[in-house]
Amino acid sequence: MKLPLLLSVLPSVHSLSLPRQANPPLGTWSTLAPIPLFPRQEHSTVALSSTSFAILGGIIPTPTGGANTTDLVQLYDIPSNTWKTLAPLPVALNHLNAATIDGKIYVLGGLEVASDGAWRATPKSWVYDPSANAWSAIESMPASEARGSAAVGVYNKQIYLAGGMSVLEPFAGGKQETVDVVSAFDTASGKWLALPETAKKLPEGRDHAGAAVVDMRLYVLGGREKGQGNVKGSVFALSLGRLDVGWRTMKGVMPTARGGVAAAKLGRKVYTFGGEGNTAEGSKGVFNQTEVYDPVKDVWEVSGPMKVPRHGTYAVPVEGKIYVPGGGTQQGAGAVDLLDVFVPAA
Repeated sequence: MKLPLLLSVLPSVHSLSLPRQANPPLGTWSTLAPIPLFPRQEHSTVALSSTSFAILGGIIPTPTGGANTTDLVQLYDIPSNTWKTLAPLPVALNHLNAATIDGKIYVLGGLEVASDGAWRATPKSWVYDPSANAWSAIESMPASEARGSAAVGVYNKQIYLAGGMSVLEPFAGGKQETVDVVSAFDTASGKWLALPETAKKLPEGRDHAGAAVVDMRLYVLGGREKGQGNVKGSVFALSLGRLDVGWRTMKGVMPTARGGVAAAKLGRKVYTFGGEGNTAEGSKGVFNQTEVYDPVKDVWEVSGPMKVPRHGTYAVPVEGKIYVPGGGTQQGAGAVDLLDVFVPAA
């Protein structure tokens, strides 16, 4: 279904002319085979094995400058630097919540296109079995907790969703409803868990935030609340082994507050990439920052900036490298087919 969203479509980043960074990068970026078929943003990305990852759903541009939500699922094979198409999602989704456990992909809700053109949350959930290349329905999340764009973390065969958004109207002045709810799905039992009151809500609503689990703690980093301009730099943490303790607001604040940020854990650090909400002249509303959080010390450091600034992408760590596929190169828009990989400095 064509949406009334005005996208500035960039079908390829190979011709983009970007200024050189004044400072030498702390880590290296390399460009890999681009995403085939369509540029992509507002998708999810999960590692499926030590040699592959998948991108799921999201937004693809139309020839007339609009955007469609897609059910497309594509697998990238790292050793061969090639892509292939997998079985599509049961429902076309953007901002979907996804994770992998025991070699299977779980999609726990997301945003789908409603009859009025708005993107509204669905509680429906599915699991993908790569051996059968097939999706199966699993228990839906509670209807009152349905949302997309949640911060997602995995611990002990359980998938945690923190925050997100229930509605996004992709047109000028459209409503964006941020939520503070926290949910957990147990893949062993196939059931949604009843969390204690101390863990059921974030200190503040967040969507488009980064997430990572380090040392049994779920960290929610940055994000926004009710719109691209209301960006946040706070970090919230929840001990997954002591849910009764509840959420804690960390002292270490992101150097650059931003929404639409991608995050990935390597070792015991969390790397955050890009995002939107940049008000600097010439930025097109998008950040190129790569900033690294050390949860043990509760401090941040700056790393090598992205070669192509963007938001609405995802970062997935595989074997010591972080892969960042697709994303948008201007606030709310600008889908690209770029796949690049970041290797932190030793």
